[in-house]
Amino acid sequence: QVPLVESGGGLVQNGGSLRLSCAASGRTFSVYSMGWFRQAPGKEREFVSAISWRGSTTFYADSVKGRFTISRDNAKNTVYLQMNNLKSEDTAIYYCCAATVVTSNFVSDYRSYNYWGQGTQVTVSS
Repeated sequence: QVPLVESGGGLVQNGGSLRLSCAASGRTFSVYSMGWFRQAPGKEREFVSAISWRGSTTFYADSVKGRFTISRDNAKNTVYLQMNNLKSEDTAIYYCCAATVVTSNFVSDYRSYNYWGQGTQVTVSS
């Protein structure tokens, strides 16, 4: 088990910024690829971003490319999602997740991830 706890969500105006954090428990955090998904009311879960276990490779959905940045600090067992220039369509619950093994072809598939956090709400007001 890899308990994941997200934080940093909140209410922000259009064009604003937020930084989400996801803290993991356990000694093996550094071996997991990490991802962020989001789910808006009435919509399916959507891939946002992912990062390899060493942090050397990152992936982004087209909708957030250039605005969001994923990073990780393995010494702190934490992955971050810096979100800039937020838009109303970014409003959703954001979930952190961890995968033991995931190839680049499947990083955007939620079924690739073994562990999930409870989510943190991000609301962007226009």
